[in-house]
Amino acid sequence: MVMLTSLWLPILLSAVAVFIASSIIHMVLKYHANDFKKAPDEDGIMNALRPFNLPPGEYCIPRTNSMKEMKDPAYIDKLNKGPVLLMTVLPNGPFNMGKSLGLWFVYCIVASIFAGYIAGRALGPGAPYLEVFRFAGTTAFVGYTLAIWQQAIWYKRTPSIVVKQTIDGLIYGSLTGGVFGAMWPGI
Repeated sequence: MVMLTSLWLPILLSAVAVFIASSIIHMVLKYHANDFKKAPDEDGIMNALRPFNLPPGEYCIPRTNSMKEMKDPAYIDKLNKGPVLLMTVLPNGPFNMGKSLGLWFVYCIVASIFAGYIAGRALGPGAPYLEVFRFAGTTAFVGYTLAIWQQAIWYKRTPSIVVKQTIDGLIYGSLTGGVFGAMWPGI
């Protein structure tokens, strides 16, 4: 067993590696650039929604208050007429990229902490690189990826986006596993 406190450097460096890789993916490779479609008549849609002054949050349209209401012909008619929406309303104003990047880095650290914890409980000092890579990398992959598939199942996320995000998670998990494998105590 390896104590989590002795893994602070691989935790931090793997988070930095993932943060840099994600920056390269989004700023250089840009294969996520078309993840969201532009709505036709974007201005018209924004103008139509603006009078409702929707506070930031998650919305489902149409929405019922019970399972019983889901069988109501009026509700079924709304579904059939559409549009059917699951939408996130963000605060008005420019996107705060600094805050989001800061939170993303904290998330990377948390994913690395869990990767280190699982690997540290499964392996002892001097464990072979590939064993460390397997435990830490798999745990990080799970942390970066599995919840994305829930979004695909329940909220109908676009399959191509889910696959691209899963590939990202595989990259992030591999980087995390590689850093832990190279810096494992007792090597």
